[in-house]
Amino acid sequence: SASKEMALRCTTEKVTASRCSTHKEEGAHIFEIAGYSLKKDMGVEKFVRSVTFTVGGYDWSIRFYPEGTTESPEGCMGICLELMSSNAEVRTFFRLGLVKHETGLIGSMFTPNNKVFSSKTRNSREYHLFILRSSLEAKPLKYLQDDFLIIKCNITVIKESEVYETMGHSEIEVPPSDIMEHLAKLLDTKEEADVTFSVGGETFQAHKILLAMRSPVFKAELFGPMKEKRMRCLTIKDLQPAVFKALLHFIYTDSLPDLDDLEGDDKCEMIRHLLVAADKYAMDRLKIMCQNILGKSLDVENVATTLALADQYSCDKLKDVCIEFIASSDKMDDVVATKGYANLKRSCPSVLIDALEKRSRPRI
Repeated sequence: SASKEMALRCTTEKVTASRCSTHKEEGAHIFEIAGYSLKKDMGVEKFVRSVTFTVGGYDWSIRFYPEGTTESPEGCMGICLELMSSNAEVRTFFRLGLVKHETGLIGSMFTPNNKVFSSKTRNSREYHLFILRSSLEAKPLKYLQDDFLIIKCNITVIKESEVYETMGHSEIEVPPSDIMEHLAKLLDTKEEADVTFSVGGETFQAHKILLAMRSPVFKAELFGPMKEKRMRCLTIKDLQPAVFKALLHFIYTDSLPDLDDLEGDDKCEMIRHLLVAADKYAMDRLKIMCQNILGKSLDVENVATTLALADQYSCDKLKDVCIEFIASSDKMDDVVATKGYANLKRSCPSVLIDALEKRSRPRI
């Protein structure tokens, strides 16, 4: 029959296939500018250059023009990415910009670009970025901290496409793991939740087995010999609702919730409370993550408060970072004038002595 003939043709048909594949190589370079204020009067077209670094088999460098170039708008500094390899033509995607001290990431105002770099002419081997100095210096804690500026460039080099013969069948692609998305959805929908927490007048539903899996303290409270007989609803008196909500988010997703809506001091305060919660429930990874964020957010106003917290909750690495900040700071008088310093002097005098002793040691 016609249908059998069609089936026979399908099963005996010889299929050949080929594939065009484009490869890429990625890399990044961080260029740190110490003593930014000392470089501000270098003059137009004067620059400092990074070391030469290699990405995708090609050599690159970053130049920083504190006073800009003859082509830059008035009041702008300049950053230049330059292809250093000779006789080269390179197709790239890249992102060049300033790093936010708080996050360690390139600021969102610096968008990705694409360019074919060529060593044939100056214009084709360089890419220039101009930044208004007044906008940078108006928010020094964002990009400029302790006279320290960080430039970062992420480069993706696109290699030449290759065409080769393949077997006549499609490769089955395995999707990435989505277990965290499912756990986050479980927290959001509260499906089959079997325990309720009352925190500061708000209620939160969760799953006992997940809490026990993530925290030995929750495990003891929910399944240990001291568990309460009626534990459908547990009251937590020493945490704020927002902090407990963030704690649950971490328990289910192993990540911090989005805190971008919180500004400076409010964000630090939330992280401090979250560190206390992590200590209370013996969640070491969360505690270290909080220490990392607080260590990157130190300034004259908050260093004493953060040091007291680090001492109280045995955060030795954060404590060392705070003491080093105070010891190396030329703004000790400003630190002493803060309310946090007065509290530290009263509650943790031994910690203060450590910081002052380290500051008094001669530097080699």
